[in-house]
Amino acid sequence: MPKLLTVFGATGNQGGSIIEAVLSDATLREEFTIRGITRDISKPAARALAARGIEVVAADMDSKDSVLQAVTGSHTVFLVTTPDFTGGDSKELVHGKNVTDACQETGVQHLIFSSLLHVTDTTNGRLTHVPHFDMKAEVERYIRSKDIPSTFLLPGYFMSNYTALQLIRKGDNGEYTLAYPVSDKAMFPLIDIEADMGKYVIASIKQREDVLGKQILAAADYYTPARMLAEFEEVTGGKTNFVKLDADTFKSFFPSPMGVEMLENHLFIEEPGYYAGKSLSESLDLLNKVGLKPTTFKEFLVKNKAAF
Repeated sequence: MPKLLTVFGATGNQGGSIIEAVLSDATLREEFTIRGITRDISKPAARALAARGIEVVAADMDSKDSVLQAVTGSHTVFLVTTPDFTGGDSKELVHGKNVTDACQETGVQHLIFSSLLHVTDTTNGRLTHVPHFDMKAEVERYIRSKDIPSTFLLPGYFMSNYTALQLIRKGDNGEYTLAYPVSDKAMFPLIDIEADMGKYVIASIKQREDVLGKQILAAADYYTPARMLAEFEEVTGGKTNFVKLDADTFKSFFPSPMGVEMLENHLFIEEPGYYAGKSLSESLDLLNKVGLKPTTFKEFLVKNKAAF
């Protein structure tokens, strides 16, 4: 009898990537059935999943009973929590605790959580305004405090930021500019989140015993802005420039208080580093062992060339 894989955020980038990856893997497609959790099962993306045979279930992450029903019967659960960039009270920790408690109560055999580093603690209090990192780290700590077999995937900096947010922007003179509040030597661990998050989940499921309790750094490679722009020029033929912005100018591009959070997020990337200087080799080996490779930034640019 197939085991049940429950995917929170099923209609989002990460959850959607996992569902696509499992459906595309002949072994896991036979080993698991999929339950997709979303807030609104009536929206088109949810209906599209249902049409493909996915069990689509609505869950209120604020409700312990609703979450408990959502995970009941699951062997493996993928959890991603949603940040709030408006300065309101973040629900990430509450939601993460509710799912964790439900997993413990129902005997889930593998909880895979989309986590990040704790910026405040990693910088010894130098940077204290990056809650979308800190809250995920707090959820990870809570999971670790419970008797649940678990793995923690830390997705890198999204390549899709360069298309969806137009971070590499064409000017009136026809040249492209990338502007950051860090130097062009800062190291960004990039991931094509839609294409690749599922690959890391597949690798984690297939190598469960080897990854329990571990953090997996989900990124293709470290890229400096200088390298990104060089590859951009190679793919598009456009001329590029890098501009280092002062803090106030960078913050002004975002509504308050999001500007402070984005500023400190990028300062963290420069020092001590998005993954605090850790190598990606172990995580890349994990993919390689199951015959998978991450999408390179150049491949992403080729795939999305029309967006620029």
